[in-house]
Amino acid sequence: MSKNISIIGVPMDLGQSRRGVDMGPSAIRYAGAIERLEALNYNIHDLGDIAINRPGQSNPDDGTNLKNLEQVIEANEKLAGMVDQEMAKKRFPLVLGGDHSIAIGSLAGVSKYYENLGVIWYDAHGDLNSSETSPSGNIHGMPLAVSLGIGHEKLTNLSGSAPKIKPENIVIVGARSLDPGERELIRDKGIKVYTMHEIDRMGMSLVMEETIHYLKERTDGVHLSLDLDGLDPSEAPGVGTPVLGGITYRESHLAMEMLEEADILCSAEFVEVNPILDEKNKTATVAVALMGSLFGEKLK
Repeated sequence: MSKNISIIGVPMDLGQSRRGVDMGPSAIRYAGAIERLEALNYNIHDLGDIAINRPGQSNPDDGTNLKNLEQVIEANEKLAGMVDQEMAKKRFPLVLGGDHSIAIGSLAGVSKYYENLGVIWYDAHGDLNSSETSPSGNIHGMPLAVSLGIGHEKLTNLSGSAPKIKPENIVIVGARSLDPGERELIRDKGIKVYTMHEIDRMGMSLVMEETIHYLKERTDGVHLSLDLDGLDPSEAPGVGTPVLGGITYRESHLAMEMLEEADILCSAEFVEVNPILDEKNKTATVAVALMGSLFGEKLK
């Protein structure tokens, strides 16, 4: 990993319907993210937060069921441009969310620099819906599908041509809530998924060993997209779509430690921290602790 990290906050809450996740970047900074990384001898460039335009009272009907489509596109175009600029400077983009729709912009910016970008999607959900399969129309349930070139063309063609990634270069870790359309897409595309069933049976150590080996063989860089709802709600209560039976705090630290040792990451994002739903900023504090492990924090 580059010793130069560029932090980009994206206070986005328009990709879903529960307010408060726009405060996520502030909560993560408040929990000491910059100080934690500086203590590990990284050079931190905090680029602040992207400005998010709110929809007007009479948001025009765009003929889809996608909520706040134009605003989500605009914000992700800005993010993709900033990530692109930081990658060009050989800095490590660390994106703070905000809801998971911001992964559309992250992956659009990073993918320009890799022929076979790998993605670790650390999440309770697959985020593989489209307007045809989404029960809600919330774009935060679509970013992985969009990055595969599936979905509304304004999203898939954001910041250049589609697709941004290939299905064989994705590993989903921690899934336990998949919609029927997502399950079908996973089967059709052959996407590698480690559900909680596999994590329970195999253990996180073997899951991450296999994930790292699988991606090292076929990719030239890996983006980590970590949704805090991948963890169990008892560990990370401040998320908009909690799902019981998730990854433990200690398993998550092990996963981050193994990724740091493998040295395969080129970029990362931590998303869906919602302070309004949290307990004394617990979830943001967990996010920062996991960043510590991801960037090389050791007990000895």
